[in-house]
Amino acid sequence: MSSSKPQVATIRKYIKLLLKIEAHEIKASLMSFSFVFTLMVAYYILRPIRDSMASDWSDVELSWLWTSTFAISAVVVAIYGVAVAKIKFKHLVPTVYGFFAVSFLAFYLGTQTTGNPVYIDKTFYVWLSVFSLFHVSVFWSFMADTFSKEQSKRLFGFIASGASIGAVTGPVVPVFFSQTIGVYNLMLLAAVLLLLIIPQIKYLEKLKHSDLGNENVRVDLSEQKAIGGNPFIGFVDFFSNRYLLGIGLFILLYTAMSTFVYFELKTMLAEFDRATRSQYWGIMDLIVNSLAIITAMFATSRLATRFGLAVTLSIVPILIVAGWLVVAVSPILMVLIGLQIVRRAGNYAITKPGREMLFTVVSRETRFKTKPVIDIVVYRGGDMLASWTYTGLAQGFGLGLAGIALTGMCIAILWTIVAIFIGTAYDNNRLLSRTH
Repeated sequence: MSSSKPQVATIRKYIKLLLKIEAHEIKASLMSFSFVFTLMVAYYILRPIRDSMASDWSDVELSWLWTSTFAISAVVVAIYGVAVAKIKFKHLVPTVYGFFAVSFLAFYLGTQTTGNPVYIDKTFYVWLSVFSLFHVSVFWSFMADTFSKEQSKRLFGFIASGASIGAVTGPVVPVFFSQTIGVYNLMLLAAVLLLLIIPQIKYLEKLKHSDLGNENVRVDLSEQKAIGGNPFIGFVDFFSNRYLLGIGLFILLYTAMSTFVYFELKTMLAEFDRATRSQYWGIMDLIVNSLAIITAMFATSRLATRFGLAVTLSIVPILIVAGWLVVAVSPILMVLIGLQIVRRAGNYAITKPGREMLFTVVSRETRFKTKPVIDIVVYRGGDMLASWTYTGLAQGFGLGLAGIALTGMCIAILWTIVAIFIGTAYDNNRLLSRTH
C-alpha cells in the first residue's frame, strides 16, 4: 500500500509536467475528456454520411438546405433560451443530450416508415447540421461553468484533444462498417452514446464542488436553481456588447472559410459515387483529428499561457491566408483537400479551445443564453450568407477555384485582424463591462 503512494505521486508529477494538470484537477479533466470523446464519437459516426449526400445536390439546393438549417437553428436556440430560464441547472445539460438521443431514435423510426429517400436524406442533413453545433456549444458552456479562467488556459487544450480522439474514432465506424451495420442503424448507435453521457455530467457536477472547489464560477446561483431571467436576453446581449460582437464576427469569418472549401470539395467529388465520397470525407476526418490530437494535448495550453490569446487565435487565420494563396496557384483537388485538413485540424486543436476560453470571463447567463446565439445562430447565419455568396460568385460571375481562393484569402486577412482584436481584449480584460 505504501509503495503505491510514491508511484501515484510520480504519475501526478509527470501529468503536471506534460499536460499542465494539477493533482486535484485530474479526475475532472479526465471525465471532461471522456464526456467530449463520447459526444464526438456519436457525431462523427454520422457526419461522413451526411457530407457524402451533398454532392447529389446543386449549389442552389445546398444553399436552400443551409438556409433551412439557419432558420431551424434560430428556433432551437430560442427554445433553448426558454429552457435555460425555466429548467433547474442540474437538469438542463442532461436534458439537452437526452433530447437529441430521442430525436435520433425518432428519426430512425421515420426512416423505416417513409419511402422517399430524398426527403429522408435532406431532413437528416439539416437536423444533423443543427446538432453539429448545438451539442458542442452546450458542452463548452458546461466546461466554462465548471473550470475557472486560469484553469481553462491550462486544461481546455487537453480536454479538446478528447474531442479530436473521438472524432478519429467515430469515422472508423461508417468507413469500415456502414455496409454491415446499415446507414440508418448508425442513428441508433449514436443515440445510445448520447445517453451514456448523462451519468458523466452528473459526476462532473460533483467534482466541481468536491475536487475543483469552483462554486464561485456559478456566480450567485446555486445548482438547485434555474438560471432564470429573460430567455431571449442572449440575442439582446450579443448585439449590445462589442466583445461578444467581436466573437460573433470571428465565427462569421470562419464559416466563410469553411463554406467556400466545402462547396468546392462538394463539386469536385461529384464525379464519385456516394460510397466513395463517404470514404473521402471519412478519411479527411481521420487525418484532421489525428493531427489535432497531439497539438491540442501538448501545444494549445502552452501557446495560450505563454503568448496569450491574441497570438493563439491568429495562428490558424494566418495559415489559411497562406493556404488560399497556394490553392490559387494550384487549384486542384488534392491541394484543396490539404487546405481543408489544415483548416479543420487547426480549428479543433487551437482555434476552438482558444475561442472557448473567451467565455470564461463572462457571466453564467451569458454562457448559457448568449453563447448558443453566437455558436449556433451566428454560425449558421454565416453558413447561409457564405453559401449564397459562393453560389453567386461561382454561378453568377463564373469564378473558378482560383478566383474563389483569392476571395477567401482576403476574408482570411480580415479574420486575422478580428482574432487579434478579441484575443487582446481577453488578455487585457477589456470590453467586458457591459456583459450581463
